[in-house]
Amino acid sequence: MSLGRQPNDEIFAVSVMGGVKGGHDGLPGQSSGGGGGASPGARRRRLATEDYVAGVAAGDRTILARAITLIESNAAGHIAQAQEVLQALLPRTGNALRIGVTGVPGVGKSTFIESFGHMLCEAGHKVAVLAVDPSSSLTRGSILGDKTRMELLSRHANAYIRPSPTGGSLGGVARKSRETMLLCEAAGFDVILVETVGVGQSEVTVRGMVDFFLLLMLAGAGDELQGIKKGIMELADALVITKADGDNQAKAKGAQADYNRALHYMAPATSGWRTRAYTCSSLSGEGIPAVWEVIQQFRSETEASGAFAERRSAQARDWVSSLIEDYLRSRFYAHPAVRNQMPAIESAVVAGELPVTAAVQQLVKLYEG
Repeated sequence: MSLGRQPNDEIFAVSVMGGVKGGHDGLPGQSSGGGGGASPGARRRRLATEDYVAGVAAGDRTILARAITLIESNAAGHIAQAQEVLQALLPRTGNALRIGVTGVPGVGKSTFIESFGHMLCEAGHKVAVLAVDPSSSLTRGSILGDKTRMELLSRHANAYIRPSPTGGSLGGVARKSRETMLLCEAAGFDVILVETVGVGQSEVTVRGMVDFFLLLMLAGAGDELQGIKKGIMELADALVITKADGDNQAKAKGAQADYNRALHYMAPATSGWRTRAYTCSSLSGEGIPAVWEVIQQFRSETEASGAFAERRSAQARDWVSSLIEDYLRSRFYAHPAVRNQMPAIESAVVAGELPVTAAVQQLVKLYEG
């Protein structure tokens, strides 16, 4: 994968099937080799809103990639146009099954997604993978390596992989990933897979944007029921012990039994659904079809009970609240008077000269003018 610096936000992404291009979120332009892309530095015609809408609706991969880069841009003009595009495409969204995939580093998330996604593509589904990479809040850098780790899936005509930089946002997923998901749905993808960075808070964020939350676990990786794992387990609709092959198969079966006993005493993540543990091997494919059967059963049961629609509605309401909080927070910290007095007020708090509540009250008064 070659990396090339692009001069500005006017260079949009081309189809991820052939690479990712374009500077945004403070990142230099990034590209991965492949056919169909413009040469580094080549200036491309800026598309009108109706061009984006028509292209995405037609399933044009190049236009979809450029629309996603428009979504990811922080430029004011791009943000306004991106919302126009989303508004026009909203009637085409909401029909896909949204699946979150998480797990500790080393559990084999990308390998599982490649095997699982390839199986779905072969069955005729159109699968979009939003691979959320770790991103440094200092350098704004991003690994963007999932496409190279999913070579088989990335070459499938029914698959689309979009490695999106997190831009340092907590948990790696926020507005841009949600809106990217909507664009993929509008382009006709009926299964959306969202891979988390697996750092704790990101699981909560992804749980709030998907229908089904899948937790991948390893057998024999220390204390099976330590606190952090228990917290994540409570969010999951299914647990899958990976790498259940060869000498590890018996160990995986034992871990499955242990997890099922623990899950028996936990409140379900989704009303009316019982979370269970399963095993699979991403290398041999054993157990992968069974995971899909579980997810289909989940959708059937929760749609019948109304839990599926209620979760979607609750997520939409939470999204509104979250964006309001983000907007107000950014406005507060960008206020000139707050920025000017913040260092002195923080120093006074650290020195024990000013109570925290009084400090906050001072800053709020400055903000409110």
